[in-house]
Amino acid sequence: MVEIYHGSREAVRFPALRKAGYTMDFSWGFYCTESLTEAQRHAWRCGSRGMVSVYRYTPDESLRILRFDAMTDGWLDFIAFCRAGNVHDYDIVEGPMADAGVSDPLNCFLAGDISRAAFRELVRSKEPSRQISFHSMRALGCLNFLRSGESHA
Repeated sequence: MVEIYHGSREAVRFPALRKAGYTMDFSWGFYCTESLTEAQRHAWRCGSRGMVSVYRYTPDESLRILRFDAMTDGWLDFIAFCRAGNVHDYDIVEGPMADAGVSDPLNCFLAGDISRAAFRELVRSKEPSRQISFHSMRALGCLNFLRSGESHA
């Protein structure tokens, strides 16, 4: 069991699977992070006040879980697949977040403006936050809401 965080406009006591207006790193789902600071950043994007919800995450190894320990070629290919609008059949995906230091080179790679080797060179020294995305109702069953609180910018 581990505590994970979700930053948004309001407290999310009951996580739901929703399609966003655009595809995310690991496709549509409910996204959390192991980093309180990263969750606060997401909450701040919603305005000067956002909310961080805290969950107890108990992994269920009977689910289909895909884990990326680093920004590997497999991670890069999976993000390209998902951001192209494709849907996968994993319940949970864990791995590096294409956050501030990674998003620009990633977008350039996805647009075909830089090579895979150039992407790797540009992100070589980056240590992105980790994200955990939940893509099925069974996956959401691994989360127990603990509390929420305001996050000020």
